[in-house]
Order: sequence, then structure tokens, then C-alpha cells
Amino acid sequence: MKHEKTINYQGKQYPCCTSLTMDIIGGKWKTVILFHLRNGKLRYNELRKTMPSVTERTLSLQLKKLEEDGIIKREVFYKKPPLKVYYSLTELGTTLLPIVQSIADWGDYAISIQ
Repeated sequence: MKHEKTINYQGKQYPCCTSLTMDIIGGKWKTVILFHLRNGKLRYNELRKTMPSVTERTLSLQLKKLEEDGIIKREVFYKKPPLKVYYSLTELGTTLLPIVQSIADWGDYAISIQ
């Protein structure tokens, strides 16, 4: 019997590349976050306003996970109060934009055929 090769990425094992990708961008909010960051950096509150139905806790957790996975970066500016925090895509994160755009395009298509 032939054993499938597993993929190791950041200390986790995956059975295939698809499961790795879905672990990183899967879920209800991660692709939405990436979609809103596609045109440049946003402050936390700006991002929150684009997704009014997400809870603050969920948004914070998803941003933290995307940052840990190297998909977004968090920049903190301490110059003067109030503290400013910006989120933007990393170089790795920008490589996901064609996938995110395809997901958005499919959603538009699904709505159009109803």
C-alpha cells in the first residue's frame, strides 16, 4: 500500500495543498478581510465598518491568525495619541488576491442566476 505524502507547514501537517490553503483562508471572515485589504492598508475601525455583522472578538481573532500565518501585517504607530494600528497584506498575502477575487466573482455570478 502506498502512503500519501503529508505537507508540513509552520509546524502543522496537511494531507494536501488544498487543506493547507483552506486552513489559512477558510472560514467565514478571513477571505472577507483579505477582500477589503486588497486596495491597501486599513485601520481596525475602518475594517470593522466594512463588516458590520462580525463581532469585535471574531475580527480580532481572525486578524491575529492571518498575521500569524504571514498573510497580513499589523503596523502600530506610537507617534502621538491615539495609537494607530494599520493592517495590510504581506507579499504572501497578495498572492491570494486572484483566489479571493475568484470567490467574489463566483458569488456575483450565483446571485445573478437566481
